[in-house]
Amino acid sequence: MMSRTDLRGQRLTVRSVRGVLPRADFDVAAAADQVRPLVEAVAHRGAEAIREFNARFDGVTSAHLRVPAAVLTAALDALDADLRAALEESIRRARIVHADQRREDVTTTVVPGGTVTERWIPVDRVGLYVPGGLAVYPSSVIMNVVPAQLAGVRSIAVTSPPQRENSGIFAGYPNPTILATCALLGVDEVYAAGGAQAVAMLAYGFEDTVPAEPVVCEPVSMITGPGSIWVTAAKRLVQGIVGIDAEAGPTEIAILADDSANPEHVAADLISQAEHDPLAASVLVTDSEALADAVDDALARRVPAAKHSERVAEALAGTQSRIVLVDNLDAGLMVCDVYAAEHLEIQTRDAAEVGSRVRNAGAIFVGPYAPVSLGDYAAGSNHVLPTAGSAAYSSGLSVQSFLRGVHVVTYDKSALRAIAPHVVTLAQAEDLPGHGQAVTARFGDEVPR
Repeated sequence: MMSRTDLRGQRLTVRSVRGVLPRADFDVAAAADQVRPLVEAVAHRGAEAIREFNARFDGVTSAHLRVPAAVLTAALDALDADLRAALEESIRRARIVHADQRREDVTTTVVPGGTVTERWIPVDRVGLYVPGGLAVYPSSVIMNVVPAQLAGVRSIAVTSPPQRENSGIFAGYPNPTILATCALLGVDEVYAAGGAQAVAMLAYGFEDTVPAEPVVCEPVSMITGPGSIWVTAAKRLVQGIVGIDAEAGPTEIAILADDSANPEHVAADLISQAEHDPLAASVLVTDSEALADAVDDALARRVPAAKHSERVAEALAGTQSRIVLVDNLDAGLMVCDVYAAEHLEIQTRDAAEVGSRVRNAGAIFVGPYAPVSLGDYAAGSNHVLPTAGSAAYSSGLSVQSFLRGVHVVTYDKSALRAIAPHVVTLAQAEDLPGHGQAVTARFGDEVPR
């Protein structure tokens, strides 16, 4: 079911490992060319274009693009009690973890009379995208909203695709569980729009005069949240007009395991990511051929029994998924660092020690009782993570994602006088005399001595 790559006995380099660990076929540039007309249509025609694309792509005629407060309340009232309890616990744990990420302003006294303060200022307004294609993700509402709220973002808008199967009061709106989760979090600005048109809506805003009470969606400063390749392509197109968290690709799991790992656990975890999407990547890195064989056997039994067996089988058989055999755990760590997985599980002896040596991963799950699905829902960590190798240089979504560090410089006259000769010298070295004169003008156009 899963192809194998045998790296045993080879001299491993970053280049050679990259060459044998291909990613899913995910051409954002080509997708951007296709969605550009949609993004431009929303920029110029606003609500009219969003309705047109909702009908074309989601099969939904939207009377109201903004979800009315009564619909949010109804969704929360109708929420299954067990599901509500699970969502509330997920929110509680996420708030605990993300509260510790808040930053404090720091003032540094450089010299007497001269200070630099780093202020942490939240983004004014953010748009949070919640997918609604092959699956429904209330957990993504939590993962986007909680860090934004704890960062102090004043205005939050959530958008998610309308669902054609909805009926009654929910007809024309996103999945009721998405709406109920927004209500649990106190988010009342929710829109029925998905795909590229939703990203454009957040970036450019719109004014909708169709409802009895006209709706204005103000442009946001930043857009976060994972989505399809069309969402990712639209985020690329609007980047610069707004900030984005990342260009998210298909989800990934890598598992570093030795012969102490339980093959049933490993197989179940590989399947858990494969059920997201046919392009999802599931990678096992191991120094134990016996474990690899046992995992193959477990997959052969488990995949046909999976609810989404066809999707899972396609993902596991894809070129983006494979079993990689290595000589030892040091080689395995090197492979994992080059791969830089969105999710990395460590299922080895001394898992904590092995995990401490990982350099590149979106999130690290240590030991047999920390599966990725725990992090997806209720570990308290964030599941909006870097994909496609970007974990080598970027981080997952956090409170920090919604904050900007701004330096506030305060110098008195004596402090400026003391440094003025150096400023003038540096300005002259760069042939920017006006820079130096901006200082000396404060001292009668003479360089202070």
